[in-house]
Amino acid sequence: MPEIELSTLLLVIAFGFLAAFIDSVVGGGGLVSIPALLATGMSPATALGTNKLASSFGSLTSSLKFLRARHVDFRLVMKLFPLSFLLSVGGALLAVQMPGELLKPLVLVMLIFVLVYTLVNKDWGGMEKKMVFTSRKVAILILFVLIIGFYDGFMGGGTGSFLMFLMLFTGFDFLRSAGNAKVLNFASNIGGLLLFIIMGEVSYTYGFVMAGSMILGSYTGAHMAISKGVGYVKALFIIVTTILIIKNLYDFFLSGV
Repeated sequence: MPEIELSTLLLVIAFGFLAAFIDSVVGGGGLVSIPALLATGMSPATALGTNKLASSFGSLTSSLKFLRARHVDFRLVMKLFPLSFLLSVGGALLAVQMPGELLKPLVLVMLIFVLVYTLVNKDWGGMEKKMVFTSRKVAILILFVLIIGFYDGFMGGGTGSFLMFLMLFTGFDFLRSAGNAKVLNFASNIGGLLLFIIMGEVSYTYGFVMAGSMILGSYTGAHMAISKGVGYVKALFIIVTTILIIKNLYDFFLSGV
């Protein structure tokens, strides 16, 4: 591990706060935090594991904030929580043996679909619908939580957007979708983290330093979302999803990855 410098720690703290602020509501924080960790000189695998450690603290903080504000369907997410956790462990196991690049074209298509659907349906997510959970709807919900949980352990980019889209599709408004998504994202974060710890791919020094700033960033971001309401969350969701699409387009067509 390279020698730790004060300037590097400050970089990790600053970018950790910014990443968590974004991630606390709609996900996508890894676009900020992972490059910051790579800049310290650690390997890509260690950067991913360290990011999982820090972001687990961040997602826990925002989850608790949404829970206290009653913007989480507690009964629903607690049933889905273990599924998200277990499949994330499976995804992380596969990530060790198989390059995540194989999924990038599919992820790009899914992100574009999520963005277009949100833009076309202008009133979507503005008001919570009365939900009737038929056996078919429950089966679809469980299936996609399993897929997204697995994806978060395997690759991760865009998990927050996919979870929010799923919750919106279920009938929640943008604010409750954000709350439900963060709790499930916390489950997949700790599932993936467990595997990275076992593999020895976590830098605890940088991880706990970044975790401190992520706790503050997550609290601030979630508080802002709750106080500003549905419109703010929807705007942030569209912005972050657009950035994720641009990033994936760059990786796919220009970086040769």
